[in-house]
Amino acid sequence: MPRKYFRKYLPTYESLQNNKWFARFGGFLQHPNLWRLNRGSVSGGVAIGLFAGLIPGPLQMLGAALLAVPLRINLPVALITTLYTNPFTIGPLYLLAYEYGKLLTGADGIHLSQAPDMDWTHPGVWLDAFLHWMLSLGQPLLVGLVALSLTLAAAGWCLVRLAWRIEVTLSWRRRRRTRAAR
Repeated sequence: MPRKYFRKYLPTYESLQNNKWFARFGGFLQHPNLWRLNRGSVSGGVAIGLFAGLIPGPLQMLGAALLAVPLRINLPVALITTLYTNPFTIGPLYLLAYEYGKLLTGADGIHLSQAPDMDWTHPGVWLDAFLHWMLSLGQPLLVGLVALSLTLAAAGWCLVRLAWRIEVTLSWRRRRRTRAAR
């Protein structure tokens, strides 16, 4: 994997121990597994980030941190992975979650109503209308969000593990060819 590339940008364990901001949290953020780049921590970080990315509101990163720290999973990967949800992708993802929830709950009679149009001049009014619209979607959306979060987390975990394994296997083969050529 491109660990050497990412190691340039990630802080070292020693630099975190000496950082005054991280020292305030005691041993919570200083555990070495939170910062290591290995197959288990990266795949777990991706899974946690994909799961927490669908948490409603601006609480995705907080949710990812609250899951990654006690589970001792790579914290930066978990936080960065939550960025797949943004103002451009959240609408389609919630629509997908609603349809997924409709499929799982069997709620065929409920039709998706039109979402309120974004009013840039009155964002507070639009946000209130958007929240009421979301609450009107009810059980299919709630079930769909949980199911989609779990599905994305499992798929992300499996894909990272598979990609990591492929990279390691190719690296072994390259080394074997290099040694055989000598």
